[in-house]
Amino acid sequence: MSSLQNNMFERPLVARVLERLSEPRRFVQAVVGPRQVGKTTAVLQARSHLLAAGVPFHYAGGDEPLLPSAVWIDEQWQVARAVTAADEPAVLCLDEVHKIPGWAERLKANWDRDTREARALHVVVLGSSPLLVRQRLEESLTGRFETLPATHWSYPECQAAFGWDLDTYVFYGGYPGAAPLVADFPRWRSYVLDAIIEPTVSRDVLSLGRIDKPALLRQLFYLACDYSGQIVSYTKLVGQLQDAGNTTTLADYLRRLADAWLVVGLQKYSGRAVRRRGSSPKLLVLNTALQSAVKGLTIDEARADAEHWGRLVETAVGAHLAAAAAGDSAQGLYYWRQGDLEVDYVVEARGAPNAIEVKSGRPRKDDAAGMAAFARRYAPRESTLVGPGGVQLEVFLSR
Repeated sequence: MSSLQNNMFERPLVARVLERLSEPRRFVQAVVGPRQVGKTTAVLQARSHLLAAGVPFHYAGGDEPLLPSAVWIDEQWQVARAVTAADEPAVLCLDEVHKIPGWAERLKANWDRDTREARALHVVVLGSSPLLVRQRLEESLTGRFETLPATHWSYPECQAAFGWDLDTYVFYGGYPGAAPLVADFPRWRSYVLDAIIEPTVSRDVLSLGRIDKPALLRQLFYLACDYSGQIVSYTKLVGQLQDAGNTTTLADYLRRLADAWLVVGLQKYSGRAVRRRGSSPKLLVLNTALQSAVKGLTIDEARADAEHWGRLVETAVGAHLAAAAAGDSAQGLYYWRQGDLEVDYVVEARGAPNAIEVKSGRPRKDDAAGMAAFARRYAPRESTLVGPGGVQLEVFLSR
């Protein structure tokens, strides 16, 4: 049994939640992130610490078989108010809150009432649809909330919680719920396909807005898994998808998949404030588990295929960078290419670019030439080679 299953391992997220809830009441805390990364577990671990310190904590989940109405939020709020005096701190946690119709308006009404009454009730909301939660909060609770991103698990976290080595992490990615199943690949793969990919594509993405061609959305996701780490023109994507429509539709669907933290289409770095939205995207799966599950090769088969393993390594580096950017609004993640010259990833942090090239061992372009050309043109703050001859992959993924 893993340390996570023993409820001993705690992600850094737990400490961040505790830090926010130990401050004077200021904002609703929104913990948002993809499915199956342990958002609820982290908050419940924080609850254990708070209860041990004598702080009342009321948890309620909105994912019941019969979807509750907005009145349910009022009821849960009353329960939380009843367990403490107005001037004593307490915490109310509402999980999967985005599934409840009208939740943001009820949240605002109750939060504002507590503010008027000087009630020290902290509120935490959780949701597996990050964009949807943020959109509704911005619409109804402007200035009243801040977010805590719960990203996919990093290599150091999986190493500490499950004892994984580097290759295991590169192949199986960072989904803690699937970790106990890695010894049985067919079972692990079924879990990722059925418990993560299927509900995210068929429910979460569709909840973000109207999708006229859901079958096309699904095809695009699976194609992106095949092409992760590669620059693919929209014209080529249209040619490989049935009933693809136009490139505008594909670009929109890629954004939807990114909002659900499945796949992102990185834009080309141009060094200007306005990016070239029409550039060919570099497809990047945001967790290598998705890539491995869709491909269907075992870890031994994947290692034996140098091309595929190289793509997994590049995806692992890109996903690591994307997770870091999710927690820092001042960062942006791009790629760069000029003719045959290319840089795998460009991280723009506070107005300055950082170039990152991944040397994965697969046959490919001249890494040094691309980095040199980029350096001459943009004078990056740092240029980093990840892999043999540079920063070791294990070290980079541990940063």
